[in-house]
Amino acid sequence: MKNIFLLFIVHCLLSVSLHAQDAEAKLKELKIELPVLGKPIANYVHVVRSGNLLFLASKGPSNAQGVYITGKVGKDLTLEQGIEAARLTAINQLAVLKAELGDLNKVKHIVKVLGMVNCEADFKDHPKVINGFSDLMVAVFGEKGKHARSAVGMCSLPFNMAVEIELIVEVE
Repeated sequence: MKNIFLLFIVHCLLSVSLHAQDAEAKLKELKIELPVLGKPIANYVHVVRSGNLLFLASKGPSNAQGVYITGKVGKDLTLEQGIEAARLTAINQLAVLKAELGDLNKVKHIVKVLGMVNCEADFKDHPKVINGFSDLMVAVFGEKGKHARSAVGMCSLPFNMAVEIELIVEVE
């Protein structure tokens, strides 16, 4: 009876690991190329590790040339442009994770996301904007990409960035 129970446990563990999403393969499937990570622009680091948690400094929506998507969502930018800015920020944060870990499959769970949206006081769609970030995390990591989240509005962000997003990640 003990052997049957052990076989059942092994079978369950193998099933879970076989169904785990391969984040590296998913990036290729989505045709996402991660940018080369530049040096921080001030006296901070991109990521700090404490035990099995990574605390990522906030990033904004900059392209490969370092040019930001700027402006206030709902005024200078459409909602769709804000969502795309959040998605681009997700790609930049994935680059931080890749540089730190060497392999995105070492991510156990995206734990917490703080999404800040540059907007006017009457803007109400912060969660929709930050969905651009969250949706990509789930697309890349599957269930491990689902996270707790805050989506808030700001009267301004550095360099007039459209969004700024930080996160906490559990790793192996």
